[in-house]
Amino acid sequence: MKKADIFEFYRRLAEENPSPETELAYINPYTLLVAVALSAQATDVGVNKATRRLFEAVRTPQAMVALGEEGLKQHIKTIGLFNTKARNIIALSEKLIAEHNGEVPRDRAALEALPGVGRKTANVVLNVAFGDETIAVDTHIFRVANRTGLAPGKTVLAVEMGLEKVTPKPFRRHAHHWLILHGRYVCKARRPECWRCIEADLCAFSPKTAPPAQNRRAQSEK
Repeated sequence: MKKADIFEFYRRLAEENPSPETELAYINPYTLLVAVALSAQATDVGVNKATRRLFEAVRTPQAMVALGEEGLKQHIKTIGLFNTKARNIIALSEKLIAEHNGEVPRDRAALEALPGVGRKTANVVLNVAFGDETIAVDTHIFRVANRTGLAPGKTVLAVEMGLEKVTPKPFRRHAHHWLILHGRYVCKARRPECWRCIEADLCAFSPKTAPPAQNRRAQSEK
């Protein structure tokens, strides 16, 4: 995708949604960290349902450690891999208390040193909690970057580096959310909804998908 087209790509996303936000429910940087850790191989909707009552009682690493692993499991047992996630969340909570005075560090290396926290989780926390210009490449962003030609890459890291290189400065703060939301609701995995996509003329994906038959009939009857 050409430089001018990339700017226009983001400009359209920004015009449509000037202030995008994460769809994960959270209260503070710690609960955000927990929510993102829980979201691996799970939907934001499923995580939000599980954490609604959890975050009413637990908002700090100290409270999480007091709740304990078995207590945490009772809240998150509807989420995939909940046994491993519960173990990691208790461990990372203990490490935050021991090494960071119970605060979530604004440092990638320190975040990735926490149990169960990888580069993607660290990027989300840095972006959402602290406003850093990071791009956490999940399946949606990986798909959008490759399918559109915005920043093709064979690996998640390659796509992340590519997006950081090509994303214009004015759009770096919110690029993460724009691309996720575009992939989640328009540029879908099984069948992208090209017929209603604001980026269709800039996108490299071909052939573009047509609207469902019922939509075509409705349009022809107008």
